[in-house]
Amino acid sequence: METEKLLKYIKGLASQEEAKSVVNWMNTSERNIQIFNDLKAKYITLTFEETLKVVKTDKAYNVYKKRINKKRTHLSNLFKYAALIVICLGVGYSYFMLNNSSNNIIPEDAIVLQLETGETQIITENNVAVLADSKGNNYGQQKGNVLHYNYNTKTDKLIYNTLKVPYGKRFDVVLSDSTKVTLNAGSSLKYPVKFLKGFNREVFITGEAFFNVTKDKAHPFIVKAEGVNVKVLGTQFNVSSYPEDIETKTVLVEGAVSLFNEEIDEAETQTRLTPGELAVLNRGTGDLIIENVDVSLYTSWINGVVSFKHEPFKNIIRKLERYYDVSIQCNDNALNNTTFTASFNNASIEYILGTFKENYSINYTINNTTNKPTIIIN
Repeated sequence: METEKLLKYIKGLASQEEAKSVVNWMNTSERNIQIFNDLKAKYITLTFEETLKVVKTDKAYNVYKKRINKKRTHLSNLFKYAALIVICLGVGYSYFMLNNSSNNIIPEDAIVLQLETGETQIITENNVAVLADSKGNNYGQQKGNVLHYNYNTKTDKLIYNTLKVPYGKRFDVVLSDSTKVTLNAGSSLKYPVKFLKGFNREVFITGEAFFNVTKDKAHPFIVKAEGVNVKVLGTQFNVSSYPEDIETKTVLVEGAVSLFNEEIDEAETQTRLTPGELAVLNRGTGDLIIENVDVSLYTSWINGVVSFKHEPFKNIIRKLERYYDVSIQCNDNALNNTTFTASFNNASIEYILGTFKENYSINYTINNTTNKPTIIIN
């Protein structure tokens, strides 16, 4: 197996077919599993070594380091880990219609499907169910952690559903044109139950989502986020537009997209991205910056990877709060503005915090007595 293919899998950039070939290759021998784990360990090591190189020349970190006056534990002590091998053992399912929860209190950690009528349905994870409204009209199915919408649903008007994913969870939806969308924690997507001929395929995102769009030249696919629209024909890209962030970020993995604001942009002024480019829109000033990036930093979350590169600690905190559904308090301005680079693959919040504590003398306490765990960093 080529090293490049294995690294692509480790970074979370492999397609379904590529991922399957890597898994099949590992399953052929214990030696292949060892090769994979060794490569993965080297990749993780390099990300942390890069952090150390950065912080050694980072003025803010040196000031912070002098203030705490503690000797950093050597990096080599970090890598006491066990390789994680996921084995599918099979899942049992029940078959039933989703419950109508419009009259019930919905838990904060529930995945919720809101119908155009205002009805709300709680989505139970790892389940099989029929997607239907209160009148019994079927428009799709839930299979595991994916909602599938039917292409042959009978309707002559645009009827919208909104899928809401809470902090600490992710969920997939396959739209009626077979476009697949993966929603990140704390995100919502509004979309038609069925796309109609003669209309653009328009969806609305709040938060973050990765799109794998089915090609249809006659019906452009448009993602509407706060301050910017992303227009595509068929491609893979990620959009991040959380309300609490001042920036909307669009990164293109493959294909081509154009960015525009329908209120002010003419067709000829639309901004086009090419694969590997990131567009960052400052929603306060309207400034748009485009740069070449490692797209895995912006897309690996769909495979359970938490990544950041030269990112301020205060931004990392926001990511961790969404991903793990926790509340994190850090009033140390020097630490909040210190930049870090790291990558964690399906790690627990305790492991990530422990890594920071061991390498950067960051102390913390966890309070589990509240509904949402609160982490205080000092």
